[in-house]
Amino acid sequence: MEIKKEHLEQIRSIIADAKERVIRSVDTERVLMYWQIGKIIFEEEQGGRERAGYREFLIKSLAESLEPQFGSGFSYRQLNWYRQFYRTFPIVSALRTQFR
Repeated sequence: MEIKKEHLEQIRSIIADAKERVIRSVDTERVLMYWQIGKIIFEEEQGGRERAGYREFLIKSLAESLEPQFGSGFSYRQLNWYRQFYRTFPIVSALRTQFR
């Protein structure tokens, strides 16, 4: 016995919709992760702003600790980008409205 064509299409639609929601959810979580990392870096560097070159030292040290375990998404360059991302969007609720 074969499944009706309309039921097969319904199932395909359910699968496609679920996959789309998963992708959106992962993207949202990734952006929030970048923002949170940027916030921590920014706040830490503000606490150490009297020291010359503290930001470069802080981000370089952080990259050396994270990149071996988590990959190139946590390189010096990427961490600088996360910091800048936080500085550009300091209010997290403003980000969340972009994902709805």
